[in-house]
Amino acid sequence: MTSGSASTELPSQRALFEIPDGVTYLNCASMSPQLKSVTAAGLESVRAKASPWTLTAADWFSGPERLRETFARVVGAESDRIALVPSVSYGMAVAAASLPVRAGQSILVIDREFPSNVYVWRELARARGAELRTVTREQGATWTESVLAAIDDGAAILATPNCHWTDGSLIDLRKIAPAMRAVGGALVVDASQSLGAHPLDLDVVQPDFLVAVGYKWLMGPYGLGYLYAAPQWCEHGVPIEHSWMTRAGAEDFARLVDYSDDYRAGARRFDMGEFSQFVLAPMSEVALEQILAWGIDDVRCTLGQLTSLLAREVEALGCVVPRADDRVAHMLGVQLPGGVPAGLTATLGAASVFVSVRGDSIRVAPHLYNDEGDIDRFVSVLRTALGD
Repeated sequence: MTSGSASTELPSQRALFEIPDGVTYLNCASMSPQLKSVTAAGLESVRAKASPWTLTAADWFSGPERLRETFARVVGAESDRIALVPSVSYGMAVAAASLPVRAGQSILVIDREFPSNVYVWRELARARGAELRTVTREQGATWTESVLAAIDDGAAILATPNCHWTDGSLIDLRKIAPAMRAVGGALVVDASQSLGAHPLDLDVVQPDFLVAVGYKWLMGPYGLGYLYAAPQWCEHGVPIEHSWMTRAGAEDFARLVDYSDDYRAGARRFDMGEFSQFVLAPMSEVALEQILAWGIDDVRCTLGQLTSLLAREVEALGCVVPRADDRVAHMLGVQLPGGVPAGLTATLGAASVFVSVRGDSIRVAPHLYNDEGDIDRFVSVLRTALGD
């Protein structure tokens, strides 16, 4: 989704969630709390299976199509470019099966990347005789600068997020994407830690594939995610499973044994088996509609106010955070003087303050159910833990 008019700071949305008073949940980057509306959609869908005789053949496809169209609105794409997948690793496997890479070429990943965006590229490099190159961040350089410096004529694939999952450091795809296109390489994006809270312009970035889980910043349930495929791969990409539901004519149940070599249109060839997801799909659709109602630019603006406050408070304690111009607005990695002490997350949890430790950072990831009081509570417990 592209940025539009000036962003607006949103009021607290805590009433839309079932978060008890006294709980400070700053861990959306791990898993978002569930919206009450999403829970209601799930309960209704679970009850529906008690009466399977009400289900029609069309229902196996209509719900997923609505979800596909809703996600397409979130990313600003045509619905034909969207596939429904269970995980990032599934989507990355689709990309690896489809993209060309020759012996002697390289596949680039960033240092300390999440494993789902590493293992598949290790296997592909081994199978094709290519080199897997890990881009490290040089002292004083940004991630964007480091990635740009690593791109050369031998780079066949760059697999990257647009922010580092450990601390929210920005990896600017608007600058990186043209560099990959210039050398004829493919760009694969894991947007799990940004989509829903950080704007993405597909017209500018033009990834070959983009994958995102639904249970973090997209506010959906666990087990259902999304894959965007560029037009050329929707025509020539290689699915990693062969479900009856992805084949042309699958909607006609009476003719399923008239086996087809053709796929349903667009990225539907990449859909996971059992993509109807009679429980998860309605829940996910409600979640995405809420994202659209909030507006990603406004989510970003609102969360940026909280992380900016947090940055000022922890820097006063001697902590280090990424520069404001070198991080996304919706999460912040906090490096403590002397490193993260043993048992810190347990200490915070005992005070009903919930964050994650990732790498050498405390990762603080608020959302619209948080306010300045939550930031103050986290900083207060941290100050005590540091003996300040």
